[in-house]
Amino acid sequence: MPETMTSQRIARTSSALTSTKWVFLAIVVVVQLTPFYLAVTTAFKSITDRSSLWIPPIGDATLDNFRTAMTEGHLVWAIENGLVVTIIGTLLTCVVGAMAAYPLARRTSKLNSVVGLAMLGMLMVPPLSILVPLYTMLARVGLLNTFGGIILVLTTLQLPLAIFLFTQFMRGLPNSLEEAASIDGAGLFTTFVLVVLPSLKPVIATVTILTATNVWNEFALSSYILTTPEMRTLAPAAASFFSAQGNNFGAAAAAALVGLLPILIAYLFLQKYFVKGALAGAEK
Repeated sequence: MPETMTSQRIARTSSALTSTKWVFLAIVVVVQLTPFYLAVTTAFKSITDRSSLWIPPIGDATLDNFRTAMTEGHLVWAIENGLVVTIIGTLLTCVVGAMAAYPLARRTSKLNSVVGLAMLGMLMVPPLSILVPLYTMLARVGLLNTFGGIILVLTTLQLPLAIFLFTQFMRGLPNSLEEAASIDGAGLFTTFVLVVLPSLKPVIATVTILTATNVWNEFALSSYILTTPEMRTLAPAAASFFSAQGNNFGAAAAAALVGLLPILIAYLFLQKYFVKGALAGAEK
């Protein structure tokens, strides 16, 4: 009898913990989705609509705010600039990060351990703390207000995390295929490209999403490095448009949704690989 009562007590406790967990997750989801819901309801309302933000514009939804954001906010330029910076920056981060992580994962030495710790240390450095010397250096070499300058800066800032993720993932890969390729006469670079790189799809997807999201949403450094409206990426352009609109919150919300859409689409297509790569990197 005591064992039965203990089992029932454990079952009730487990059920209560499960219910509490689901309630907590539901609250987190609601809190996270509330700003998105308010942005959607606001973006599709006309500027004369004074109804509550919580009430969706059923029957009288309009796209005028999106037209205003695209034309007056020059978001078309900003989106094109953002795509150029994001695509090139993400590609460079994946390529350079994977190549830098390969020797760190395959060769165990004190130097590689120091380099790995240095990569982790760089993750803790706030980007704005190096703004003044960074701005001075870019001005001296003529890279201020250029795509090359902002791509170089953002790629450098994303590399420590990318190298860390690639290194952790590669350490869990077996050496047998690489040894077989070496026996067949393949060089180090050939082995990396033909054997190792195809095995990195999950972590490449993880690095791609993280890097693309960070570069696409980057605001602080881009605001200082890209100084003219025709060179701005989406985040600085949207912020400038928002400050100029005053009380037109619908247009500002539309600009925010336009900036969110590309990253949302990319995540929906790559989420399977993103989760797989993140879990694999954590396990290894």
